[in-house]
Amino acid sequence: MRFGALLLAAAAFGQSLPGTMPLPPEPQAGWSAAMVTGIDRMADRLLAAAPATRAPDRAKLAAALGVELAPPPPGRMVLTGEGPLRSFSLEVTPGVFAEGVLHGTLTGPWVLLLPDADDTVEAAVSRHPAPAGGTLLAMQLISRGVAHSEDPRTGMRAHVSHREWIYRQAFVQGVSVPGLEVDAARALVGWIGRLDPRASISLIGEGEGGHVGLHLAALDERVARIALVGFFGPRESLWSEPIDRNLCGILKDFGAAELASLVAPRPLVVIPRSLTPWEGVPPVPNARVLAAPGRIPAVSEPDARAEALRALRLRGGDWLRIAKADADPMTELFGRNLGATAPTFIPDPSRQQRLVGALTRHLQARFDLNDTVRQASFWKRVPVKPSDYPAFVALERRKFEEQVIGRLPDPDVPADVRTRLVRETDKVRIHEVMMDVWQGVPAWGWLAVPKDIPPGERRPVVVCQHGLEGLPEDVLDDRRESAAYKPYRAFALRLAERGYVTFSPHNPYRGGDAFRVLQRKLQPLGLSLYSVINGQHRRILEWLGGLPEADPARIAFYGLSYGGKSAMRTPAVLDGYCLSVCSGDFNEWVRKVGSTSMPMSYVKTHEYEIPEWNLGGTYNYAEMAALIAPRPFMVERGHSDGVGLDEWVDHEFAKVRRHYVRIGRPGDAVIEHFDGGHWINGVGTFEFLRRHLGR
Repeated sequence: MRFGALLLAAAAFGQSLPGTMPLPPEPQAGWSAAMVTGIDRMADRLLAAAPATRAPDRAKLAAALGVELAPPPPGRMVLTGEGPLRSFSLEVTPGVFAEGVLHGTLTGPWVLLLPDADDTVEAAVSRHPAPAGGTLLAMQLISRGVAHSEDPRTGMRAHVSHREWIYRQAFVQGVSVPGLEVDAARALVGWIGRLDPRASISLIGEGEGGHVGLHLAALDERVARIALVGFFGPRESLWSEPIDRNLCGILKDFGAAELASLVAPRPLVVIPRSLTPWEGVPPVPNARVLAAPGRIPAVSEPDARAEALRALRLRGGDWLRIAKADADPMTELFGRNLGATAPTFIPDPSRQQRLVGALTRHLQARFDLNDTVRQASFWKRVPVKPSDYPAFVALERRKFEEQVIGRLPDPDVPADVRTRLVRETDKVRIHEVMMDVWQGVPAWGWLAVPKDIPPGERRPVVVCQHGLEGLPEDVLDDRRESAAYKPYRAFALRLAERGYVTFSPHNPYRGGDAFRVLQRKLQPLGLSLYSVINGQHRRILEWLGGLPEADPARIAFYGLSYGGKSAMRTPAVLDGYCLSVCSGDFNEWVRKVGSTSMPMSYVKTHEYEIPEWNLGGTYNYAEMAALIAPRPFMVERGHSDGVGLDEWVDHEFAKVRRHYVRIGRPGDAVIEHFDGGHWINGVGTFEFLRRHLGR
């Protein structure tokens, strides 16, 4: 019977399941929005609570920045020009350079100047010339322009800032934009130290240069004194700033006060000057890529003073001062303005193109190294004896959840399950189900129970997960004219008609920027959207396992698209799922996220929340599948599904198949190719479920 003609038993409509409370009717979009709002409020509570438990140290800071604790040794320095004003290029790592302008005599006193991202080093030096008889190096930061957000080798480009362009390639590989600039500045500090071993180096950071400079000074004690102009204050609103500032886990241990505490007892002066606010990249008509929202607000002097007071409470003394907004940083650092005559220098129009191009080439080359990194960190550690595998994989699952996905506390409020009958066919009853997980955060979905289950029989369960912007009803909708039918083919209803209990939960990747902001808020806490989703599924598994019709040992997971992402990340953590089916998503995932040569890359889409920190160096999809092992695992892949290419999908799946053979489970890793697109095929997968679940 078609979904649109489902029977409604008037007497039974709205009836609750035994042992549950009534659930009032509510439009599905309303429940979805309420869930996203509840998670958003929980994220705000976590952000507000973070300062109370911080324990800053330099190793944690280096990890959040994605740099080594030891500074990089400086490479070859090239100075161009004559006299006291020259351009410089210092190799930081092969193919990556710090560029800028050197003004002075190549003797001390030494000043490192980090100007704002959209300032040129030439303009910055004209405002802050070298101390008389000394030397100033002004390092160019990656700008927020858009002209060079492209890979000329492949033609891929995106209408995002240069900084976001680099971020989209870097974050998935465990590299941050501030970390790249901190390392470039550390290399300059090292070059100064090599040239003048007794050098005392002062640092001036303006705007974005202040953001980078505070992290630099906290990490590198070779910087003797610091002046920050137009940057200092609470960091709990990091999520609302440009996405290139996103640092995974940084707010667990660091606000500006904690960073400053690592500077102490070296003198630090904050000049709370408001620079020109940045409001984001303006959209262009018909652009395929929308830049991530984010703005740099004006600096607040009261906020700067409050954060400075917090820093002084962490580290006593008089090492930190708040100066007047119009103070001169050279005067604040040296007690008087030691500046020489302001130089004039024509800006180099090609510098940004060189910087962005070099980093693009560097990051794209890193993709070829990711397999080698994971080979050493994961595959070479897999036990030779299959009997030793369960203990190994249990530890890896915990590592994956705690260090990559992020672990929230277990559900900590009573479930208080509420249900209501919403539809009925001749074979299936469908109830809407709501249960609490954390304060204000529910789990919600639709439960389909076959009518032919005799008392005492416990059937296998299939959790059927919708994709991006989906709703629970979508996977049960068999109206062929509906938008939901084409991708989902009513697979949750079809499986229930075959005798399975199915549950179709709502995952909160719905509402455009409303849910993407959740990822932005959670990542600086070392969490992610899947920290929440996996917590919700913990409660779902607990509840499903207690249903009289359900067999807790036979609960399977089957998801399409974003639900396929869930099929990789949720069963890889939760062993309550006895198998997993990933449809329309399995990929050489790390490259798909950040490659500028794969045509379906997320570098050029609007889904800016997709990158997850350092999957390149930890767990690609083959490794996630190995965390699902030894449980059965299947991929459903349409030849014309635009989320991937067969060549890359099969390249990654070959590792999975080989792994299952090595652990003594040949045949339990299966891929089905079909002549179709981004939809549930429901042929080989249904047989896979029948074989492993017993129906």
